[in-house]
Amino acid sequence: QVQLVESGGGLVQTGGSLRLSCAASGRTFSNYAMGWFRQAPGKEREFVAAMSRSTLYSGSVKGRFTISRDLAKNTVYLQMNSLRPEDTAVYYCAARTDIRPSGLRYEYVYWGQGTQVTVSS
Repeated sequence: QVQLVESGGGLVQTGGSLRLSCAASGRTFSNYAMGWFRQAPGKEREFVAAMSRSTLYSGSVKGRFTISRDLAKNTVYLQMNSLRPEDTAVYYCAARTDIRPSGLRYEYVYWGQGTQVTVSS
């Protein structure tokens, strides 16, 4: 059974930083692209970042967020710097059964339960 478990969310002030983690279990994800998405209240879930052998970022986070992975730990990270109130959302980790990173939500098969990130002004 594939499982993705996010952690690291919380409350932070504008300009602060957080690092999210996503621990994967059930299979080895070295040949899968991993991604982060987020969903703010009343809005659709949107793409944040993805990676396999290359990385992909949304324009709103490029230069502030960094996605990385530790294959030995089967874990993917999202380092978030210079946080803004508009970054407030539930952040979801996702995996697709393809090596190519993608910003399309429907291409991801496995999803975590989400972790809340709140940025205060």
